Amino acid sequence: MTRLLMKGTDAIGEAAVRAGCRYFFGYPITPQSELTHYLARRLPEVGGLYLQAESEVASINMVYGAAGAGARVMTASSGPGISLMQEGFSYMAGAELPCVAVNLMRGGPGLGNIAPSQADYFQATKGGGHGDYHMIVLAPNSVQEILDYTQKAFDLADQYRNPVMVMADGIMAQMMEPVELEEERNIELPAKPWAATGMAYHQGRNVINSCYVIPEEMEVVNLRLEKKYQQIRQNEPLCDSYLLEGAEIVLVAFGTASRLCRSVVDKARQRGIPVGMIRPITLWPFPYDFIEDIAGRVKWMLAVEMNMGQMQEDVQLAVKGKIPVYHYGRLGGMVPVARDILEEVVKLYNGGALR
Repeated sequence: MTRLLMKGTDAIGEAAVRAGCRYFFGYPITPQSELTHYLARRLPEVGGLYLQAESEVASINMVYGAAGAGARVMTASSGPGISLMQEGFSYMAGAELPCVAVNLMRGGPGLGNIAPSQADYFQATKGGGHGDYHMIVLAPNSVQEILDYTQKAFDLADQYRNPVMVMADGIMAQMMEPVELEEERNIELPAKPWAATGMAYHQGRNVINSCYVIPEEMEVVNLRLEKKYQQIRQNEPLCDSYLLEGAEIVLVAFGTASRLCRSVVDKARQRGIPVGMIRPITLWPFPYDFIEDIAGRVKWMLAVEMNMGQMQEDVQLAVKGKIPVYHYGRLGGMVPVARDILEEVVKLYNGGALR
């Protein structure tokens, strides 16, 4: 085990290499650009290929091709670039092709700015592209988790033959923290007998396709995909919790916002205010069951986000009307301050009306 100081973008790149990813197709965009710099150097060292495409549209179609051939492949961008990739994500979900996409979020909508944000939540968790499909979405909140969950993303993608997104904001992309790296070792990648690799596995050809002109055939595909999504909903929800015992108010937050909320919980407890925290790690599948169970034991929940309340809607769905769910957030690349979140908690505890 080696302990190193790593930047978030470098941790993503190193995790991908250690997970067996040998192909990256992408286009630089702040705050993701350092990841492309890292992989441009690192992938050739392990016999891989880094290719800067002419656009994000080209990038995701290159990912489609590599995934269809059975490779472990990744792309990455930020909000505007991820928007351009949405058609490709829908195509890959329809063709059941595994890949990993990284979204290092920045302020929007439009070109917005290069400041950190969490406003791409709906885009990632509610589809983004056309048709009935889902991507698995992982939301780490430390550089160590960036390392761990990026590696996990490749395993989930192959296990379910589905695109997986690792989603973090610009702060986590640029921050540096100590991480523990295991010794590099050869990993055995799963066989992919469905891949378009010629005659290696059986007589005949594999065909990668998401176009079904006959509606009855398209419906069968949709039903098969929905069965898979139900398995993911059942097996893969992940969340973390902090000081829920005796809590009356529960903060719900992910990524950078959850780091702030943890300190708010400590400060509130010091004042005698019974506050706890839930941190969704999978934004899809969202941990509905866990939050519903906790809702039966507390008085209020407060969703803290760097957006206008996108995750709040999922929290409201989870609690099923048992308790009120309020929201506190900052917009456009502004980051919440622990002091202001604590002020909202105090107002809530003292009976004040929140947004």
